[in-house]
Amino acid sequence: MASNDGGNPAAVQTSPTQSAPAQNSAAQNASSQNEPREDPGGFKLKFCTVCASNQNRSMEGHLRLALANYPVISFGTGSLVRLPGPTITQPNVYKFNETSYDSIYRELEAKDPRLYRANGLLNMLGRNRSIKWGPERWQDWQIGMPRVNKDREHEKGYSGMEAGIADIVITCEERCWDAVVDDLMNRGSPLNRAVHVINIDIKDNHEEASVGGRAMVDLADSLNKVAAEEREKVGAEAFDSGTGAARASFDERVPEVLGEWQERWPNLPATWTLAWF
Repeated sequence: MASNDGGNPAAVQTSPTQSAPAQNSAAQNASSQNEPREDPGGFKLKFCTVCASNQNRSMEGHLRLALANYPVISFGTGSLVRLPGPTITQPNVYKFNETSYDSIYRELEAKDPRLYRANGLLNMLGRNRSIKWGPERWQDWQIGMPRVNKDREHEKGYSGMEAGIADIVITCEERCWDAVVDDLMNRGSPLNRAVHVINIDIKDNHEEASVGGRAMVDLADSLNKVAAEEREKVGAEAFDSGTGAARASFDERVPEVLGEWQERWPNLPATWTLAWF
């Protein structure tokens, strides 16, 4: 299913060079994939997942990270939400921030339940509406604006994201990474807070989104372990302030962590840059 979900000279890119036994293994045991993980407590990095329409890949990542007890939000970078229709020239198109997953679900179910059940859209939307209200657009996100609306309290990954800040942004294809990086540059860094923007190139279908979601959690675990180590060295208050000086040692270790992760997931090429909120 294609959900139809925009460079930077400082970017570092790694490329796949071998087969992916870990990736194949990660795609197994599907029955346990959506089980919440026991929360060990302690420090947690805050994550944001991004694809084009905030429907398939970013939402799978959102769910997996939330089940792994990470604070997480998600967005799309497209001008509109686009989902497959009865033909390639007849997509289903919706507005960001105004259309709920539930309303999309009910509309498609009324149009052609057999088609949209067969192509996986109804299953995907059913998952999405259990995660949050509706698709949000990255470019409309007011970074640093508290997300404390009571309607959000039921959202998966809500706890820890109330301040509207993320430490790591994970995009799911290069054009989304470009759009995020360009948008951050245009915003002019009003908060003067570093953010790591990492692209994981994930094909836009349900199976690959599932594999990509597991890979995101693996990366999150590795990054969080390193962040916790550096936080202990510099002190919790300084690290949590998000200033460049306090997080410099963590920032320097991120490319190494990503390189090690890439060896475990060689079929998911990754791109990284350090940007600013």
